[in-house]
Amino acid sequence: MSSGQDVKILAIESSCDETAAAVVVNGRDVRSNIISSQIDIHTLYGGVVPEIASRKHIERINQVIAKALETAQMPLDQIDAVAVTYGPGLVGALLVGVAEAKAIAYARKLPLIGVHHIEGHINANYIENKELKPPFLCLVVSGGHTHLVQVKDYGVYEVVGRTRDDAAGEAFDKVARAMGLGYPGGPKIEQASYRGDADAIFFPRAKVGGSEFDFSFSGLKSAVLNFINGCRMKNIPVAPEDLAASFQKAVVDVLVEHTMHAAQQYHADQLAIAGGVASNQVLRSSMEAACREQGIRFYYPSPVLCTDNAAMIGTAAYYSFLAGRRDDWTLNAVPNLKLGK
Repeated sequence: MSSGQDVKILAIESSCDETAAAVVVNGRDVRSNIISSQIDIHTLYGGVVPEIASRKHIERINQVIAKALETAQMPLDQIDAVAVTYGPGLVGALLVGVAEAKAIAYARKLPLIGVHHIEGHINANYIENKELKPPFLCLVVSGGHTHLVQVKDYGVYEVVGRTRDDAAGEAFDKVARAMGLGYPGGPKIEQASYRGDADAIFFPRAKVGGSEFDFSFSGLKSAVLNFINGCRMKNIPVAPEDLAASFQKAVVDVLVEHTMHAAQQYHADQLAIAGGVASNQVLRSSMEAACREQGIRFYYPSPVLCTDNAAMIGTAAYYSFLAGRRDDWTLNAVPNLKLGK
């Protein structure tokens, strides 16, 4: 490790369609956070194409890392550890980041730290909220994940609720595609919803029998698709803004209700949200209002830290580093990696 007490981590994230690298000092001081997005190319196909994502990561990862080091004004010989997302995610995409991190760590004789992608999203909350410390409850909502997590300590998690089928972000993408709004669905539906009436159409709010904190969005997605198809068959005009607002309200209502129920059950006085859908302003304002009513402190990251980025991976790695966790050269991509218990 370099002289002084500072821990400088080079972090890499490549789990889906963002190639990202960051330099993070002492967990919460982000010196650089470089993201190369592939949204434009995947938009042509209506969603992420794994093979294209992997190829683009290979093309861009060296440049992104070089830019992160340059922006941070920190050469590799000042870095104390290399961190990388090793799951969950697209296996080919993950492998690019893992191979790169292992190569740098091996060549520079640096510690290697594998990071869980969802843990990264949770840790994004620490970057701007310097006062936030465990324990707290966190709702992770993204294209691939909907988790309710008890953050018991740094690096110690218990998943108390998860989706049984579609993730919330996945439902947004599929409904947006059916509506002809394109990809990515979440931002497109949110923008349309501001011009619509959220009470125009009632869609079901699913509960999972015997699992009060679990989520299910497949039925809601099917209800929306059936509604769209029914209206088309009968030549009934539908205002897309009303449809977007009504669907979004159904998702947000369930997310807020389950999260606040869990907060009461586990006596949480701090609540955070994370993941791509956490940048949705309707979800944020609804959750904030519910937390205010219950006297719970509410935290969320800036939009750029909600989407996939490497700064959050560097933050999570810092606490693993302090706990003495190191990975060896057998570290591999784990596309279905589970979090906590």
